[in-house]
Amino acid sequence: MPMLDIALYVLAAVLMVAGVAGNILPALPGIPMIFGGIWLAAAVDQYRHLGLWWLLVIGALGVVGVIVDFVAASLGAKRVGASKLALWGAAIGTVVGMFLGLAGLLLGPFVGAVLGELASGTSALRSAHVGAATWLGLLLGTLVKLVLSFMMIGLFAFAWLVG
Repeated sequence: MPMLDIALYVLAAVLMVAGVAGNILPALPGIPMIFGGIWLAAAVDQYRHLGLWWLLVIGALGVVGVIVDFVAASLGAKRVGASKLALWGAAIGTVVGMFLGLAGLLLGPFVGAVLGELASGTSALRSAHVGAATWLGLLLGTLVKLVLSFMMIGLFAFAWLVG
């Protein structure tokens, strides 16, 4: 096996491992990194073990994971009957939080939902309740992303072994 192929397989493995960590650490785009690593490994192998259909299935799981990442906090707020302003606040807080590091990602959806709920005229206690539900939605979303990430890697490993 050529040295370049070995280096590319190592890079693919690093992308997948870093992608799993990226589902928890907000600075890294976890699921896209995992898919990138899988695709790189498939390309180096000239798609012998992992063809188009496997990549489409794994990619579809990745798309679901990215969508979950963006809507989880808002769904947590919606679950407790948050106002439309709180839902918008949670969504905006999630987007803004992505640019503010770990603290921004952890607090952005919560603060956005609280501010949105307060702006809709509800009490501070009710607003805090909505914020907490938003944060729990974010945690559940992270868990779902981790499960989907391990499913992607598991399907990759299965296809590689049987292909």
